[in-house]
Amino acid sequence: MRRSFWALLLLLWEPACRGDEVASVSVNPCCYFPCQHRSVCVRYSEDKYECDCTRTGYYGENCTVPELWTRVREFIRPSPDATHYILTHFRLLWDIINHTFLRGFLMRLVLTVRSNLIPSPPTYNSKYSYISWESYYNLSYYTRILPPVPKDCPSPLGIKGKAGLPDPELLVERLLKRRKFRPDPQGSNLMFAFFAQHFTHQFFKTYNRMGLGYTKALAHGVDAGHIYGDSLERQLDLRLNKDGKLKYQLINGEIYPPSVFDAPVKMSYPPNVPPERQMAIGQEVFGLLPGLGMYATLWLREHNRVCDILKVEHPTWDDEQLFQTARLIIIGETIKIVIEEYVQHLSGYLLQLKFDPPLLFNTHFQYGNRISLEFSQLYHWHPLMPDSFLINGDELSYKQFLFNTSVLTHYGIEKLVDAFSRQPAGQIGGGHNINAVVTNVAVGAIKESRELRVQPFNEYRKRFNLKPYKSFREFNDNEEIATVLEELYGDIDALEFYPGLLLEKTREGAIFGESMVEMGAPFSLKGLMGNPICSPDYWKPSTFGGKIGFDIVNTATLKKLVCLNTRTCPYVAFRVPSMTHPQSGKNDDKAQTDEL
Repeated sequence: MRRSFWALLLLLWEPACRGDEVASVSVNPCCYFPCQHRSVCVRYSEDKYECDCTRTGYYGENCTVPELWTRVREFIRPSPDATHYILTHFRLLWDIINHTFLRGFLMRLVLTVRSNLIPSPPTYNSKYSYISWESYYNLSYYTRILPPVPKDCPSPLGIKGKAGLPDPELLVERLLKRRKFRPDPQGSNLMFAFFAQHFTHQFFKTYNRMGLGYTKALAHGVDAGHIYGDSLERQLDLRLNKDGKLKYQLINGEIYPPSVFDAPVKMSYPPNVPPERQMAIGQEVFGLLPGLGMYATLWLREHNRVCDILKVEHPTWDDEQLFQTARLIIIGETIKIVIEEYVQHLSGYLLQLKFDPPLLFNTHFQYGNRISLEFSQLYHWHPLMPDSFLINGDELSYKQFLFNTSVLTHYGIEKLVDAFSRQPAGQIGGGHNINAVVTNVAVGAIKESRELRVQPFNEYRKRFNLKPYKSFREFNDNEEIATVLEELYGDIDALEFYPGLLLEKTREGAIFGESMVEMGAPFSLKGLMGNPICSPDYWKPSTFGGKIGFDIVNTATLKKLVCLNTRTCPYVAFRVPSMTHPQSGKNDDKAQTDEL
């Protein structure tokens, strides 16, 4: 506990406040973020606090003294950079491991270590900075990994930095706006970029019309709501009510989502888009980009294809059972593709990731998930977007591309898949790579984080077992970026969460920096493996309509999703074809030939 110490410290600190700091003798001691190693700061009076070190592995006034087993664990645990290096090098060794029992052992270790960083059940939300029943029970809120910055702190992010934060438009203009397109060195393409956007929009559904920190997502995870809608009413409007299928329309003899005339759901289109050109999709914003419409079309076709298979296998089943079982299969296919291809690509690991729920059946693992505000903030990956879109020899500007469903129907799914699989996406980290058309989204993310008082970037580094940066030049070795950050924030401990993630120096040859990986992976893997279908009572053939449905889930790939639902089989991958496939060492075009 500390009493007069904080008042004395503030008096010593005041002369360096540059005149624009708040002068006050009484400071909430929790504004200093004194409690370390995931301990909890409990305030007792104006200048008295206590750190609750329970089950942190540390003790002492601020929970900084490690217990014996903590010392041992910290001594033998490699650093995140060392772990990443091992997992992305030594190809011959990993080729051997991937064909032995060690693959399953290491995959279980990856899942448990990552998932244990996410509290389950949830702890905080934007309304309550302390444990409360409301934080657990009220699903209308995003949860919070760290509580909000106390309202009565001298500066917006505690005690460090300036009294006012930099103008978000200025911040984006000087540090995040693209000067010249910088492709992702991992070879990510637009097929990957649109997958990231379409996949995450089923659980990132910010609903600020209700208030700050709210979400419309009811399931808080992978529920395929972007295909079926986020309410029963929307789902029923999208269903054909026959053989379990979804409504559709035929254009040039091919299946596409129905128009809003046939499926009267609310879609977010500008007023100048006539109703006959508005496609009815589970996620109301998917009319924005043809890339999202492409994935919506593929999943619509896949759902109806699965229904046909189930109908033959179970001729006595009614429409409802066919629909519900097909939905479970689609959710399973989604998780399989995300873990084994999407996350695999993002990680750059030579360990082949594996979707195998029984790996966790004998471990301490809680099924269930809550989407956190920090995960939503983290996933603003708009640097992926190019300066224009190259399709079948044509170059389309954003004006020609946005809200234009005719792009989808004119070129067709095969040509879009092939084009998006071959066009590079931008590097997410490192700064200066957001196209001017979408910089407003970055501005919005920064404003949201301030209104919700998200803690500083370095506090999240500590929460995810990373060392806090000591200076802007350690954070980013680009002198221009470091200088501007110092000018705008004054102190590395005052750097905001979202700008920190986007501006951190990237790992060599990687799409972003250490923090995005080490913070993002736990959210992702916990959300995927915490899905009910991965639990022991669900993960069995009968859940998916028997062996035939179970096999669809267990053999799902991105290539199958495309090629089983199109007339021809285009090139399809999450990386441009000129890049080498990390597991096989072969060109991606060549590596695909045996997948179907």
